[in-house]
Amino acid sequence: MTLAHACVDVYQGTVAALVPYFVAERAYSYAAASGLVLAASLVSSLVQPLFGALTDRWAMPWLLPLSALAAGAGVALSGVAGSYPLALAVTAVSGVGVAAYHPEAARAARAAAGGSHTAMGRFSLGGNVGFALAPPLVAAVVAVGGLRASPLLVVPALAGAVLCAAAVRPAGSRTAGRGAPVAAGRDDWPSFLRLSGAVVCRSVVFVGLSAFVSLYVRERAGGGDAAGTAALCLLYAGGAVGTVAGGRLAERYGRLTVVRRSYALTVLAVAGVALVPGPAVYVFVALTSAGLYVPFSLHITLGQDFLPRRVGTASGVTLGLAVSAGGLAAPALGALADATSLRTALLPLIALPLLGRLLLRGLREPVPVPAKARGTDPR
Repeated sequence: MTLAHACVDVYQGTVAALVPYFVAERAYSYAAASGLVLAASLVSSLVQPLFGALTDRWAMPWLLPLSALAAGAGVALSGVAGSYPLALAVTAVSGVGVAAYHPEAARAARAAAGGSHTAMGRFSLGGNVGFALAPPLVAAVVAVGGLRASPLLVVPALAGAVLCAAAVRPAGSRTAGRGAPVAAGRDDWPSFLRLSGAVVCRSVVFVGLSAFVSLYVRERAGGGDAAGTAALCLLYAGGAVGTVAGGRLAERYGRLTVVRRSYALTVLAVAGVALVPGPAVYVFVALTSAGLYVPFSLHITLGQDFLPRRVGTASGVTLGLAVSAGGLAAPALGALADATSLRTALLPLIALPLLGRLLLRGLREPVPVPAKARGTDPR
């Protein structure tokens, strides 16, 4: 499940990684290029609750390989699309694939993890590794033949579909003919909605930096394409350490304590990215990555424990909807960058993790529902 997650989440990272190449090869404005990020994110945001609700009613392990293929096909076709509207359309198809994957995948991973925060951290790590691999993967493919070589980007989707099919076949045989189980416990919607609001704030910061940090670092630090790609890789690669560390820290200090402190760190780190000149920007990109990724897997398990009777919905929102919702702000940031500068467009991102920290204030740690009560098999 972890390896498959990496293969699917490559396609959340590739859309942002393709933005500089659309600007360079097709002379798209910042707003137009970031519209591709919006296309994937908007469609994903709209359909994510639907897939979450469906997986709450029926177990659908067969959806995982199909969604992996859809996510890859959309991105693979984006570079050969003959027009901007067609590029938007195929990017949206990729967003649907990503939306379909995450609720069922999070349910299956939580069952395999047996409630362990560290194990869920490993599953989330797979997605973050996929994000981190996206910039060098895109750079390597574009180096072969420009955007016209984008069909090569379908390869991770093929691998992901095979891995998903292999991972869910045993679970599918155990649950054949049965609907998704209904767990014991009481849903805490007010706490879940506040958590989701904080995740949306985190998402806007992450997607905004994903779309523009490469271009911004080229301006601030020099070094051309290599400098920008290095900054984007650093932003994504921090998840390899941050996500696993988040699970271990949570088992020692508690999930909400770790999440709150991570949001506070992100405020200072994003301010450094936007305001500190020179090569020091790389240090603050790394700190921002830590602040954004440490709470990543904790959002998922907190959401599932706030809504123990709607694990699919909780997974779809915390792992998918709230994350992809950040793409809705990308065109606004792009328009602000066109009208002013990239630095000015990044300044609003400083306030968002502070707002997220305020939303988390006063939340109480939910009591996890045991795996048997959730109706899942942790084997």
